Amino acid sequence: MMLNFRTKFIAAGALALSMGLGASAKAQEFINVLTGGTSGVYYPLGVALSEIYGKGIEGARTQVQATKASVENLNLLQQGKGEIAFALGDSVKLAAEGNTEAGYPGKLDKLRGIAAIYPNYIQIVASKESGIKTLADLKGKSLSVGAPASGTELNARAIFAAAGLKYEDLGRVEYLPFAESVELIKNRQLDATLQSAGLGVASIRDLATSVPINVVAVPAQDVAKIGSPYLSVTIPKGTYEGQTEDVATAAVGNFLITSAAVSDETAYQMTKLLFENLDQLTAAHAAAKAIDPAKALDGMPVPLHPGAERYYKEKGLLK
Repeated sequence: MMLNFRTKFIAAGALALSMGLGASAKAQEFINVLTGGTSGVYYPLGVALSEIYGKGIEGARTQVQATKASVENLNLLQQGKGEIAFALGDSVKLAAEGNTEAGYPGKLDKLRGIAAIYPNYIQIVASKESGIKTLADLKGKSLSVGAPASGTELNARAIFAAAGLKYEDLGRVEYLPFAESVELIKNRQLDATLQSAGLGVASIRDLATSVPINVVAVPAQDVAKIGSPYLSVTIPKGTYEGQTEDVATAAVGNFLITSAAVSDETAYQMTKLLFENLDQLTAAHAAAKAIDPAKALDGMPVPLHPGAERYYKEKGLLK
């Protein structure tokens, strides 16, 4: 009788423990923030976002993953290997369409929108020594266009097509991350780099303080040839050391994208905490100054996540 009681007691304890563990495991949520190279803008903003979510979402365990940026991020979301990602608007549009030339295996139907954030400026920077001052001057020169099939490289293709240029016109094409491109220019092993990022990106700031540079213009007429989602913008003088004049270029909006697999409550919290902590994001990188909830739905290339939709309805930004 006593043995039977003890057996029942132990069994009950084990059941309670397993239930407790089950509840704990269920409560804990993993949020992988997909960013870009560590010398770009996505990464520091992703680090700040992961800290915000780690503190603000109960039971959340966060991680920041450095990636090759937009295209890789969107493919990882589709595969269930991330919960929120930074990506360029044209990359998101091509992903939803399933453009295989852009690096997608087919239509990425699990992508859902969180917010439009800040614009990426296409910034073409050459060493002054190279003599490159215009897009035409790139002929016969060496240029890094970002990682293969990255958002930056898709931007490079679009800019080149509009300017009537081809990669074959270059002396050499390199497919390198921002920081590596800069190091090669410093070492006189590369003439120029094309970087799609927020203004004041660390890699170009580093380059400009190391060697004299030219910031190469992308004329408004070329931007107009590309059309939406590209916009004609200006890199203000003084953005980088030695840049004494405003420079025309193109910009493409950045977006925070999630997956349909993420719960409505988590997507709601991710959206809410994003806008409630803009000061922390701006401290991580000045590009976050451009994040505005009133513009968060502008040009969204994929359907909004229902959780994000709930937030915008609460704020009167969506009916």
